[in-house]
Amino acid sequence: MSLLTGNEKKKHSLVLFGGDQAWHEDEWTASDDRVRGGKSQSYLVRDEKNARFYGNLDIKTLGGAGFASQRTVSEDKEWDLSDYAGIQLDIAKGDKKRYTLILKDTLLSRDPETGREQATISWECDFDLPPQTVPGETKGRTIFIPWNSLNPTYRGKLKKDAEPLDLKKIKRFSIMMRSFFGTQEGDFSLTIKSIKAASHAPPPSYAQTVDSDSSEVEKGQSDDVSDRAAAPRGLWRQLSLVFVSLALVGTLMSFMKCGM
Repeated sequence: MSLLTGNEKKKHSLVLFGGDQAWHEDEWTASDDRVRGGKSQSYLVRDEKNARFYGNLDIKTLGGAGFASQRTVSEDKEWDLSDYAGIQLDIAKGDKKRYTLILKDTLLSRDPETGREQATISWECDFDLPPQTVPGETKGRTIFIPWNSLNPTYRGKLKKDAEPLDLKKIKRFSIMMRSFFGTQEGDFSLTIKSIKAASHAPPPSYAQTVDSDSSEVEKGQSDDVSDRAAAPRGLWRQLSLVFVSLALVGTLMSFMKCGM
């Protein structure tokens, strides 16, 4: 198991991905709603010194829900970020859509029956790129996400009784594009220079600090595809039971009329 400690912890910032270390595509893999029958798709590729996270978010297949994401591959590597104040994303350019950064400190083995990875608590924060005065893609922006802006969720729902995030053992990073209950869809693109752990928040003139409100997650602003996709199926099951019940009542009344 690889654990980043020692002198690396004493730096003003710790480069996690990109920057002087360069990006490595094989460290990331897609985790899209196709695992639940959706059609969204994401990619992460090197773009000169940067990494481009892009793809297409489909929300029609799953009835308004959908997600496309890239996550780190390694299940053995751990990052000790306990000496830092939060995550800094240096963005080369991007569209005006909303993205989500997700961290995990716990990973479980795959379910032996389904082969799927078992769910654990995700620590997430949504962010938009700071606006600019000129039209077109937003360029040259920095986002800072302090630890207290990460909200614990389980299967897309706020987990109020979650244990604190273990900053000494961060096991996974993910970048996600999702529908936010049908408010965004289609092509997306975010080109990232680097992802760092920063020892303190950059000044407002340099970076936008994200203050994530957990009440938005609690109200359902962080939609979970599995729940949203299951809702239509549950509704149809209920309607089917109603129709069957009505049919039985009709049949019973017919028999009663014949007996009379």
